[in-house]
Formats: sequence, C-alpha cells, structure tokens
Amino acid sequence: MNLLRKKQLAAKVLKVGKKRIHFSNENLAEIKEAITKQDIKDMHSEGIITIKPIKGRKKIKKRKTKRGPGKIKKKVKHRKQIYVKITRKLREYLKYLKKQGIIDNELFLELRRKIRMRGFRSKAHLKEYLNGLEEVNLNPVVEVKSKPKIKKKVVKKEKIKEAKK
Repeated sequence: MNLLRKKQLAAKVLKVGKKRIHFSNENLAEIKEAITKQDIKDMHSEGIITIKPIKGRKKIKKRKTKRGPGKIKKKVKHRKQIYVKITRKLREYLKYLKKQGIIDNELFLELRRKIRMRGFRSKAHLKEYLNGLEEVNLNPVVEVKSKPKIKKKVVKKEKIKEAKK
C-alpha cells in the first residue's frame, strides 16, 4: 500500500514536514480511504495520524557563539602586511621630521594622508618627494640610529696584555 500522497496531504493540512507525519499500522485501511482535508483533521484528532517531535537543533533557540566577520580568523594577506610595515615606517619618519621642526603641521597632515593612500612606495621615495618641495630642506637632517656597540672583548684583551707586562 503506497500512502505517499496521503502523507503529502496530511503534511499540508497539519502544516508540518512529510517526515514528521506518522500513520498507525492498525488503521491503514481507514487512512487509505481518507480523501478530504477534513478526513485528515478528524484522524489526527482521533490519534490515528500523529506528528513526530522535531529532531536536532531548534531554529527558535539562538546560537550562543557568535560568528560575525570579526570572529572568523583567517591568515592576513601578504599585501596587507607590506602595507602595514611601510605605513608604520613612514609615519615614524614623519613624526621625527615634525619633532625636528623640518616640516610644519599642515604639511605633516598632507603627507599622512598620502601615506594612507599609498602615495609612497618606500622611505626613499618619501625623501625624494620632500627634496622636490621648496619649503623643506632635508640636508641637515642626520638620522639617529641605534646606540654604538661597545666592543667588550677588545677592552678585556687589552687589560690582560697590560697585566702580563
């Protein structure tokens, strides 16, 4: 006995999925004779047709863990890493120039905007641009590098030679 059409009709009438409809094995002949929606409703009220409970996670319950764009961890693209390195280097150099008094605040802000828009490929490119400007003179600028390293080994060897003499 194929009751597929009856299941479809019951699912439509009771407003549930076909998989949730269950027919009792004892009254299959009655179910086969049911034609109208009212027949299906009557059988459901008598208990011949039952509805199975929902399986799995309910859609009503909200997910406790959020999965927005900020929570998904992906590898940062190489292009972004390069942009960040160059930007930091150039901004630090600009701060240094402003602190020395070589560039004024207006030019500083303009250059910051250009750095953000990737107007400069490198620090050398920025220096070249600044040399092209008439109002900026970079020649007297001597960049501060790391502290000079003291050669401790040489000092120790000299002391040992003096002690031996």
